[in-house]
Amino acid sequence: MKGKDKFKQYLKNRNLKFTPERKDILEAVFSLNSHFDIEQLQQKLKKMNKKISRATVYRTLPLLIESNLIKETLHCQSRVKYERIYGHLPHDHMVCLRCGKIIEFRNEEIEKLQMDTCRDKGFFPVEHRLGIKGYCKECAEKLKLDINSKKVYSKK
Repeated sequence: MKGKDKFKQYLKNRNLKFTPERKDILEAVFSLNSHFDIEQLQQKLKKMNKKISRATVYRTLPLLIESNLIKETLHCQSRVKYERIYGHLPHDHMVCLRCGKIIEFRNEEIEKLQMDTCRDKGFFPVEHRLGIKGYCKECAEKLKLDINSKKVYSKK
């Protein structure tokens, strides 16, 4: 099923309309191939020559989240970031506190450990978020940070 069809079905099941504005927002989201915030989504809509109010965007994002097409991924530099999840494997994130760079990673051992832990505790997982905040390689070098230091997790 395509993302558009899934969203249409989600709206139909809730007696909501698939409006031209919702269609345009969905197309903009699916054209962004990276994490995005509201500002970036608004800029994309503007580039597409779509005049959609910020309020409409804010009202549509929860519908896209509830329909499992996107998710609120993380908070980075005082902004909420979203990403498309439909058609993508689950993954986690490392976020640079200095430059805001987001590094995605997937680790099968972490995935297995999470599932084993849930099974051991009799817990049925629906979502998980693993986010590691720190400094990317370039920023760590500029700040003269040593990844092998015993103080890696301590605050300055």
